[in-house]
Amino acid sequence: MKLYNSVGPNPHVVRMFIAEKGMDVPRQEVDLMGGENRRPPFNSTVNVAGQLPALELDSGLTISEITAICEYLEEVGKGPALIGSTPEARAETRMWVRRIDLNICEPMANGFRAAEGRALFANRIKLVGADGAKELKDIARDRLIWLDGLLAGRTWVAGDRFTLADILLFCFLAFGAQVGQPIPSEAGNVIAWFERTKARPSAAA
Repeated sequence: MKLYNSVGPNPHVVRMFIAEKGMDVPRQEVDLMGGENRRPPFNSTVNVAGQLPALELDSGLTISEITAICEYLEEVGKGPALIGSTPEARAETRMWVRRIDLNICEPMANGFRAAEGRALFANRIKLVGADGAKELKDIARDRLIWLDGLLAGRTWVAGDRFTLADILLFCFLAFGAQVGQPIPSEAGNVIAWFERTKARPSAAA
């Protein structure tokens, strides 16, 4: 296999997942800042969506979208179950991944693209108006406060299991802290959870 890697929270999710699984996957760096992912040969032969990361399999098939990549690695890897070892555990993890992705990661990322990242993304993808950036960031913040209440008494998002949901949330909150969207100071449970996650060796992947 080969991982097409770059800067940004999405590749970080897959790198951290790989590290937690104890897998060794070669990487090929792609210049996202320079737009290499938005022109051939990358967007014609690797990922037609022009996004990163992407995982090239030994068969020649390339998989993109971080959840799909991690689902595949879960199935072929031998490390700890990060999605789940039972139908119930897998369903619970996927539920939390969906909630975190739609309610926190997406508005956070789109708020960044419409504001601080506008110069980089304006000629690449359709963006909301600059006035909508604050509302998107506020949505992410509101949902993070909601999650904070649910984390009370829990070690990880899914309880006592460290999962893909934790990896996804951590990578995006680490990114958010770098682009003007820090964890709200009143979200003490999220802050404590973040520090626990940051202490894992895989967080530096």
